[in-house]
Amino acid sequence: MDNRKLIRVENLTKHFPITRGTIFPKRVGAVQAVDGVTFDIMKGETLGLVGESGCGKTTTGRTILQLSRPTSGKVYFENIDLSELKGENLRRMRRNMQIIYQDPYASLNPRFSVGNIILEVLEAHEIGDAQERMERVKELLSLVGLSPHYANRYPHEFSGGQRQRIGVARALAVHPKFIVCDEPISALDVSIQAQVVNLLEKLQDKFELTYLFIAHDLSMVRHISDRTAVMYLGKVVELATRDDLYTNALHPYTQALLSAVPFPDPSKERNRQRIILDGDVPSPVNPPSGCRFNPRCPLVIDKCKVVDPEWRVVGKDHWVACHVVSED
Repeated sequence: MDNRKLIRVENLTKHFPITRGTIFPKRVGAVQAVDGVTFDIMKGETLGLVGESGCGKTTTGRTILQLSRPTSGKVYFENIDLSELKGENLRRMRRNMQIIYQDPYASLNPRFSVGNIILEVLEAHEIGDAQERMERVKELLSLVGLSPHYANRYPHEFSGGQRQRIGVARALAVHPKFIVCDEPISALDVSIQAQVVNLLEKLQDKFELTYLFIAHDLSMVRHISDRTAVMYLGKVVELATRDDLYTNALHPYTQALLSAVPFPDPSKERNRQRIILDGDVPSPVNPPSGCRFNPRCPLVIDKCKVVDPEWRVVGKDHWVACHVVSED
């Protein structure tokens, strides 16, 4: 294994069963939330994961952390197969991997003070004694730009941006190496989003953190990510370096997404060509055969309707799953 790789995801699949009946429930189908996802995350980098709502981004992040166990596939953390870990071994591994949740209003226990929210993490992992834990709480609050005196306050006393900073402090409490940022700015005002992103970048430089940054805001992902992966209906359809993806998108779905990103220059905004996709995203319960994008793709050919495209490299660190894209 390449020593630069912190996370290795191989053919990751997560299906949620659909059952019918209460006394003797019978499985009648499955929601194919994530279906055969493969990618790596390098040490110290930020991998952006983008796509429409419901495409499987959050499920991918949660399954990598084993918060939701995969149906099949492998997830390796520093060459350790997480999908094989259980009980105490998995609990110890969680010190290396944390998550920042999307909703800062729902992710903090309203009955706990801010200090107790962070202390709970330190106690669960048996880090330090009582005095050392309180010092750590104060240190973490200062680290994310909040006063240590706020430790005795409760979540309802804070704004959304401040609550998300508390969520960041909680994630940092156990000195993790890898953090899944699950749309950490989507519930915040635009003026606050940049502050939180700048905080995440500063902390990454300070502690050599590795991020999986999940979002649907392509402009923000371009700002923070080193590489970007694009998901559609449970599959990653394209992955490339940030600049390569935004200037040389190859997959028709990626091209359509980027065509919706507004330009700050009014003259360019007026003259650019938008790609409008037909129809709606199919249901993950009954996805199309072949390429899942084929019912909406403007470049569809007969092969797309019956053969699932291979996940292949077509350029320097540029991966795509599409029949009509040729190799360089």
